[in-house]
Amino acid sequence: MGAIPLAAQEPGADLTVVPPVPKTYKPKATPWGEPDLRGTWPIDHLNGTPMQRDPAQGNRMFLTDEEFAARTQRVDTLAARYDKEESGDKLGQGHWVEMGKPSRRTSLLISPADGRLPAMTEEGKRRSALMRSSWRKGQTFDWTTDFDSWDRCITRGIPASMLPMQYNNGIRIFQTPGQVVISLEMVHESRIIPTDGRGMEPTSLQNWLGRSYGHWEDGNTLVVTTTNLKVGPSATSIVTTGSPPENDTPISDQARVVERFTMTGPDTIVYEMTYTDPVVFTAPWTVRLDWQRNDGYEFFEYACHEGNVQIRNYITSSRALRGQKEEGTP
Repeated sequence: MGAIPLAAQEPGADLTVVPPVPKTYKPKATPWGEPDLRGTWPIDHLNGTPMQRDPAQGNRMFLTDEEFAARTQRVDTLAARYDKEESGDKLGQGHWVEMGKPSRRTSLLISPADGRLPAMTEEGKRRSALMRSSWRKGQTFDWTTDFDSWDRCITRGIPASMLPMQYNNGIRIFQTPGQVVISLEMVHESRIIPTDGRGMEPTSLQNWLGRSYGHWEDGNTLVVTTTNLKVGPSATSIVTTGSPPENDTPISDQARVVERFTMTGPDTIVYEMTYTDPVVFTAPWTVRLDWQRNDGYEFFEYACHEGNVQIRNYITSSRALRGQKEEGTP
């Protein structure tokens, strides 16, 4: 069966409907007989698609032609700023910030139908109010515990690490018999996922990226279930466009992530992730991303925790400001 082009995943006449994931493509097999997902799958092209939909767009999953033209113009304008920087031989973000190509999707979220995160439970709201982060307005800082794991260049955690941002969007998949490894450019984290039944034994051990195990379906889909997520990092990250702005989406010990990686052609994967946390949210939510292969994509070195003076500077300035207020200094 031939490849399913990305055009097959474009909107139909009804802009409120996302086409079903094509299931007819059968990828080549690895030497040991599993579907071959190996390769590099950067998601730069999705970094301008908001996680949550503008409420004015209602249940529309896709932009109108006019809205898409406006988004394209906005992305082109932003990209041109970095092109000018590179051509002028200036030292700055330049090529580091990847604008990609705009998507017609109104949001990464496809469920709930309004493209918005479901309401939090009362317990979720209580936990959210207790979270600490440099992104929270009016917060004071006295120690490392006043910062989240992203402030400290440690991790965005799961599910946030699988969503796009402005840079370091590389994703690389390796496979060995009975295991899949997903390597992330951001933070240089790697998820080691058994596909042979290992990793399913009960345990109370929690990890930043959780405890994952996978299996194959339909000869073209890797299904990964992740539990045992470490309580601490926000389930959403401000660096993903359209996410809650204060990194205050708590994770409970009942959080569960189910991911589906479906090859729809030799160079395309449809990635779907459903997140369930009954302690925090009143309903599950699902995102869908269309991945594109680019085996020529190179990972940038990740050096953030090294030389991270932000933590010390936040604490020093926060204490100084409070001292001025106590002394009555304007």
